[in-house]
Amino acid sequence: MCSIMGYAGDALSPEDFKGGFDETISRGPDMSRTVALNPGMLGFHRLAIMGLTEAGMQPFSLLNNHIVCNGEIYGFRGFRSQLEQKGYTFRSDSDCEVLLPLYKEYGTDMFQMLDAEFALIIYDGDRGSLVAARDPIGIRPLYYGYDSAGSIIFASEAKNLVGLAKKIMPFPPCHYYADGQFHCYRDMTEVTSFRNDKLDVICENIHDKLVAGIEKRLDADAPLGFLLSGGLDSSLVCAVSAKLLRKPIETFAIGMSEDAIDLKYAKEVANYIGSNHHEVIITRQDVLAALPEVVHLLGTYDITTIRASIGMYLVCRWIHEHTDIRVLLTGEISDELFGYKYTDFAPDPESFQEESAKRIRELHMYDVLRADRCISVNSLEARVPFGDLDFVDYVMSIDPKLKMNTYGKGKYLLRRAFKGDYLPTSILMREKAAFSDAVGHSMVDHLKEYAEEYFSDTEYAFYREQYSSPKPFTKESLLYRMLFERYYPGQAQMVTGYWMPNKRWRGCNVSDPSARVLANYGASGI
Repeated sequence: MCSIMGYAGDALSPEDFKGGFDETISRGPDMSRTVALNPGMLGFHRLAIMGLTEAGMQPFSLLNNHIVCNGEIYGFRGFRSQLEQKGYTFRSDSDCEVLLPLYKEYGTDMFQMLDAEFALIIYDGDRGSLVAARDPIGIRPLYYGYDSAGSIIFASEAKNLVGLAKKIMPFPPCHYYADGQFHCYRDMTEVTSFRNDKLDVICENIHDKLVAGIEKRLDADAPLGFLLSGGLDSSLVCAVSAKLLRKPIETFAIGMSEDAIDLKYAKEVANYIGSNHHEVIITRQDVLAALPEVVHLLGTYDITTIRASIGMYLVCRWIHEHTDIRVLLTGEISDELFGYKYTDFAPDPESFQEESAKRIRELHMYDVLRADRCISVNSLEARVPFGDLDFVDYVMSIDPKLKMNTYGKGKYLLRRAFKGDYLPTSILMREKAAFSDAVGHSMVDHLKEYAEEYFSDTEYAFYREQYSSPKPFTKESLLYRMLFERYYPGQAQMVTGYWMPNKRWRGCNVSDPSARVLANYGASGI
């Protein structure tokens, strides 16, 4: 993971710029560099993953253009070969060095050409202004705001812009910014026609495209690791990776000391695929001590995101402190594509597809945000195979009536696609348990109890009225909102609201986002 920041105005001093930029130095602790623009600055904190020598340090420059990019450009070697034939030369093995030559050749049309997870800022010397862009799903973070004179500022995280911009907003995924306007270059949720292939053909494509998405994310010059919760998604990523690498991989699981429900399932997967497995045990004290830092690093007040981030943050901190791992593969985005426990209640295929599209568009504020922040704050890089663009594009185009749970088993297509020797049947067919609960039901219980003790009923009634858009609706949600406001005062607009099941659906009008409150939770996580 790296951190980027760009500004082409003159109202901020270099000291102000550096003060904001250094808030995310943990994203790129290896080396830092800024270049002066006329006016403004461009900054880069580096975590070396591809092209580990100093030659891979950014900003890269070409003629009078400069670029900083936090990203992985898959297939960059093909671009590089084509560009060399056009006369371009390269000084490093960095995948991001191809971007300025691509921009020189294709301009902003290059963004739709990229198979990548990226956020980038270009200073275009001919325009005398900044161009910025973010990948179609928003896996890599980018935010923006305006200084007191109205000049735009871009940065990797909201914390970079606190105090520099009055209003901070997430840069919209699948967009680029140029000449003062945002332009959509690829909408992953737009489906012109649905695929109605036979089930075997669909499952074969799901298998092949996910394997390809995993394989390209194993390309790194730095050591790899894998988060393994014991659930279907992370287990598949680990199992496929072990087959592709043909050597023991490093897997990591975390659980509460009193009821680490999923540790036994993670261990079962680890034994089956022959990984070098590590378990991290946490306590109530660890959870409560981490809470303020987790809210700060996330920049959200969302209940689900905060709950699920505590375990992820703590396991990533342990990995940072005890290993030389630099890259972590995770299982996010599968739920948004194939369904959650609550999408079993979708009234019809059209509603299922609409909900999936909504969640994909909002991922950058929830699960993707969680994975990025928990991993990057510990100086690691997140890679998300289920977010592979070809894979997402294909799964979104499958007729939603085939993705709905009419099989008596959630995510049936994904499970069927990987029947065989990837995983034990008991894991492949195990029902979903939300990661926040899978760490141990006691973790969420401890957070709720702490919030109940923190506020009296009178205090809760008073303080919740201080907030709106959205208004806290439990003591736990009020606690998170107050912590959020401590670090990001007046910036609630950065998140659209609370991640909750679709309350318009029968069976989903619940007061807690956990799958545990749904009638179909059943034996999940047992």
